[in-house]
Order: sequence, then structure tokens, then C-alpha cells
Amino acid sequence: MKTHVRRILHETACLAVPVETLGDNDDLYAAGLSSLGTVRLMMAIEDEFAIEIPGAQITHELFESIGSLASVIAHIVPEESSATRT
Repeated sequence: MKTHVRRILHETACLAVPVETLGDNDDLYAAGLSSLGTVRLMMAIEDEFAIEIPGAQITHELFESIGSLASVIAHIVPEESSATRT
């Protein structure tokens, strides 16, 4: 899951640092994630995993790190389809 999040970040978020230098819990906002990058990231995640992130879960904390994104996605994506994406 985190590998997919990293790829999507690389493709959409326009961070100030290379995605491969970030740890799972590094602050994405400190790495340059902007409000526009957050929206692009959310849309790309929803497209990639064919999900809709519930409005109540769209918080600053969700986009704080690769780990937080992967955790929320893992809870939303149906178990059988996530096995092929990890």
C-alpha cells in the first residue's frame, strides 16, 4: 500500500523533496505538500483504488504522512482488492 502511495505522491504532489527520501512517518506538509497538492493527491488515490474517501476522514492528519494515508486507504479498500495492491 505504501509503495502505491509513494508512486502517487511522486506523480501528483509536486513535493519540494524526492519522495524516495521520505520515511513513512515524515511530515508531508514539511516536505512541501500544498493545498493543491493535497487535492490532486486525494483525487489520484480515489482513482487508483476506486474508492471515495469519506468527507469526515478528509482532515489535515490524513495527509500528514505516507503512513497515515496508507492506513486510511487500507481501511477503505475492500480486503480482497487490497491484497493485490500491497
